[in-house]
Amino acid sequence: MIFVTLGTQDKTFERLLIAIDKAIEKGEIKEKVIVQAGNTKYSSKNMEIMDLITPDEFNKYVEECDILITHGGTGSILNGIKKGKIVIAAARLKKYKEHVNDHQKQIIKEFEKEGFLIELKDFNQVGKTLKKAKSFKPKKFKSNTPNMINLLDKIIEEDNHTSWYNKIKEILWYAFFGLLTTLVNIISFYLLDKTGMNVYLNNFIAWLVAVLFAFITNKLYVFNSKSMDKKVVLKEILSFFFFRILSLGIDMAGMYICLSILNLGKMLSKVLINIIVIIANYIFSKIFIFKKDLS
Repeated sequence: MIFVTLGTQDKTFERLLIAIDKAIEKGEIKEKVIVQAGNTKYSSKNMEIMDLITPDEFNKYVEECDILITHGGTGSILNGIKKGKIVIAAARLKKYKEHVNDHQKQIIKEFEKEGFLIELKDFNQVGKTLKKAKSFKPKKFKSNTPNMINLLDKIIEEDNHTSWYNKIKEILWYAFFGLLTTLVNIISFYLLDKTGMNVYLNNFIAWLVAVLFAFITNKLYVFNSKSMDKKVVLKEILSFFFFRILSLGIDMAGMYICLSILNLGKMLSKVLINIIVIIANYIFSKIFIFKKDLS
């Protein structure tokens, strides 16, 4: 039996399942194939596919399989090699929107160099890679050996560096699109103010236009949540608007304080309150809406 695990990330890895499916259709794979697909939505008559399974079920399939095909998450790889399984690892790649970077490629390279697994480099060569795997003798895992300690230290160091870089990059992108969202809000507010509209109704309409702009840019460019699964998108939309309504309360209350209590000008008040709202919205989006799993 071949067990395929794609982890629990919010990003699809359909590319790997398509490649395995084609290999089955060609007759290159005759064994039963069981897939833990996570958030990858894929249907096949050739494979038994499950979304998420319990840790006990996962360990059971790893124990029973002859070959483990996994994405390049460190945890998934270690699970297989600790049990002495033949592991084929395939990296999620940024260019296919499968991950936020190509760090899995480096992880797999390090494990392959040490003799623990085989990398699936070419997704059109699944059959040849499996043929090679059947005669592959994986190196025995010893967690306390100097080589393994150095390998894991190197991976952790790289992972920490990448995570730090991505956090900075994410904040920079959020600041950029936050500025654009603020401009959309302020320009809308300015144009509506020219019509003589009530300032609070004006503020609400400008907010609504900015929220629509913010949802699209946050989802696609800042937090890289490109899942088009209906349930995921609906949950994101509802969460996004709930927290934007919360920040609208901050916005409206702030405008009232600035205009009615502090007697500040309308445009100055709008700019100051938007800075506060941007910070609040980043925290809400990061923690509650566009969650990432980088395992």
